[in-house]
Amino acid sequence: WLAKLQSEGLSNSNVLIGQTLDTLSGLLVVIFLLPVYIFMILFYKPLLLDFIGQLFSRDQHSTVVEVLAETKSLIQNYLIGLLIEASIVAALNSIALFALGIEYAILIGVLGALLNMIPYVGGLVAIALPLIIALATKPPIYLALVIGAYILVQFIDNNVIVPRIVASKVKINALTSIVVVLVGGALWGIPGMFLSLPLTAIIKVIFDRIDNLKPLGFLLGDNMPSLTSRILKVRKAKAEK
Repeated sequence: WLAKLQSEGLSNSNVLIGQTLDTLSGLLVVIFLLPVYIFMILFYKPLLLDFIGQLFSRDQHSTVVEVLAETKSLIQNYLIGLLIEASIVAALNSIALFALGIEYAILIGVLGALLNMIPYVGGLVAIALPLIIALATKPPIYLALVIGAYILVQFIDNNVIVPRIVASKVKINALTSIVVVLVGGALWGIPGMFLSLPLTAIIKVIFDRIDNLKPLGFLLGDNMPSLTSRILKVRKAKAEK
């Protein structure tokens, strides 16, 4: 039975390798194009600032400057949070794989951390590489051990690292983040999934500064109203009636 399981796993390894290479190629495209985008934005920065200034009246220029400053700070903090998360996940992956005796543990751990930067999908694809190596070089029991190790790392990442480091920088609630990542992936593929969260955070900053759009900004955010405040609002509405 174990031999049959191993042979079936080897027959499916080509599919896993293909999916992993596709995701890696998409991530490399993002990594190489991101500096180009940043350079073009910096090069045309005066034009963009003048365009934004012309969209608003003179008495709103202070608000525009405030939005631009907050957007710049948000993007910087988001990128710093991603780098910190990737470093921690790479260390955890490498330690787990090294403890299991998987070959190329550090390389696979780093690649897994880079793939993990793609929200929700990258972590699933990242496990394909160590599974293939474990399937080819270790007894079948190591498949379960590798899966268990990655589940533990993902649990730590999703429940400790992301909420305390990444999500706190973006201030977008979980439901919104899932929806925008799915929409971004459907529209622009892996680059869309990678850029959807910071773009949504920038949109939220703009919504928060426009009176008519403040409810939408509140809906995108992670500030949950307390039960007491909701009860008080209901009582106030009944009293006004």
